[in-house]
Amino acid sequence: MTWSTLWPQNRKPSPDDIAEFVDNPLWKTLCSWLESGYRTVPRIEYSRCGMAPGWNVKYKKGGRALCTLYPAAGSFTCLVCIGQREAMAAEALLPLCSPPVRQLYHTASPLNGSRWLMIPVTDEAVLTDVKELIGIRAAA
Repeated sequence: MTWSTLWPQNRKPSPDDIAEFVDNPLWKTLCSWLESGYRTVPRIEYSRCGMAPGWNVKYKKGGRALCTLYPAAGSFTCLVCIGQREAMAAEALLPLCSPPVRQLYHTASPLNGSRWLMIPVTDEAVLTDVKELIGIRAAA
């Protein structure tokens, strides 16, 4: 069963429901890192976005989005927006990033001055890249 079918708009999942559905240790690692490192709480919101409809988890610091997590069965995707303020630092980081993240960055077309990176978090290397990109976003 798909995420949006299991959790329609009128049925908001809890953080535990989401973690159980994702069933991936990288999810818990990233959520814990965000919550402890940035003293932020997850905001579970419903999106009608055609690219990833359904409930997602947003993390913000000082009213500014750090990232949005999109649950899937056994996996998840992390959206990190790299705007003009973050671009120089992100591009300096790229040579150290995993090949999938480098490729995603280079193929993401800028939209209104930002690159919207929908990063499938598939392993520890990608998770490390995601944390670094979020850190750049938080510092900007």
